[in-house]
Amino acid sequence: MDLHLRRILNVDNRWLEGEPVARWAARHLPKAYVPRRLRLEGDVERVTIVVGPRQSGKSTLIWKTLAENSRPTLFLNCEEPSIRSWLRSPAGLLADLEEWLGEIPDLFFEEIQHLDEAGLFLKGLVDRRIGRHLFATGSSAFDLEARAGRARRHLLLPLSLEEVAATFEGPRLVREADLGREIERQAIFGSYPSVFASARPRDEIARLVEALVVRDASDRFRIQQTAAFRKVLELAATQIGNLLNASEWASLVGVSNDTVADHVRLLEETHILRLVRPFVGGKRAEVTSARKVYFLDNGVRNQLFGGFGPLSDRADRGALVENLVFAELAKSTNPLLDSLAFWRSKSGAEVDFVVQRRGRLLAVEVKAGDARGQIPRSARSFIEAYHPEIFLIVGAEPYPAVTLGSTEVRYLSLAELSPAVHAFAA
Repeated sequence: MDLHLRRILNVDNRWLEGEPVARWAARHLPKAYVPRRLRLEGDVERVTIVVGPRQSGKSTLIWKTLAENSRPTLFLNCEEPSIRSWLRSPAGLLADLEEWLGEIPDLFFEEIQHLDEAGLFLKGLVDRRIGRHLFATGSSAFDLEARAGRARRHLLLPLSLEEVAATFEGPRLVREADLGREIERQAIFGSYPSVFASARPRDEIARLVEALVVRDASDRFRIQQTAAFRKVLELAATQIGNLLNASEWASLVGVSNDTVADHVRLLEETHILRLVRPFVGGKRAEVTSARKVYFLDNGVRNQLFGGFGPLSDRADRGALVENLVFAELAKSTNPLLDSLAFWRSKSGAEVDFVVQRRGRLLAVEVKAGDARGQIPRSARSFIEAYHPEIFLIVGAEPYPAVTLGSTEVRYLSLAELSPAVHAFAA
């Protein structure tokens, strides 16, 4: 190990020079830290991988874990060229650490996707059973888990309403007022941690979107036609809650259908948007192919299209609330265990979202205003056909739950959605 590399490691790991580990890790936490619902536990038999969009709080979550554990942990920033050059061989890394430190500490790999064959590298460490906790972050690592072998993969998206609401203090009426303002704020500015903490959220979102488009698309994914990529992204922003028509998009952008498909796939992998497939329950009258487009953050969508005007004055208010409900569902479900779909029949009946876990069903309809305990006709059709355990009407004024057959129909505010989904999935 050369002197230059040691200097870099010493700069990034002040505990090597005597600073207490907990204090060193805590220095990497923001002043206004919002506790995340996801909790990490070190595992000596698996690598803990946290994936998600850029700036969603992946590193912060690991730093919080390190501060609480107080275990010596070597931080390795894989965006640093000299670190990447060093991390070519698992055996070589371990030999260097034993020679330099006398023993191997826990390891924290930041932005692991920058390594060549990152998954195989992590697998090589795990297979050697070194008895140490291994942590890694990655912005787009859907294929990393399989190649890493024994791994615990966690998806971390921007802040949920439930996480933010847990930080509110004061009497109940004050907290409820704060929560109402936060719902409006997230519908417009989204919930990336840096945006949530910023006094100038528009500027923060603009920087974030440029990083997503320019840095990720151009630099990391080597997209040649970045203008076409941006057009696909902007077009997607105009279509939230609508069915994807790849041929129409290709014609509008001036590229092939395959190029549109590649760009949309990349946007999914980087957790900017998600295509929601139709629920297929075996009924002939279902629509079974077209997918709907949703963004995982309203702020990113509004930066690309729509702007940041007040929710009450917007023509796209309904679409923004529906997209916010989708984002909350994405944060409340497990992509490995749950399927998130929509239902539409050929006769035109629709249910906004259907969550399925091991054959159990929970359905969600977004409806602002006073539903007065009513059950929409489409909801009745879905309930009669599929008998979900729970049907949630979200955004409506409070109303006592009612029962339709074996299905419990609840009327919830948006803030109550995540706890209800967590209870269903428990």
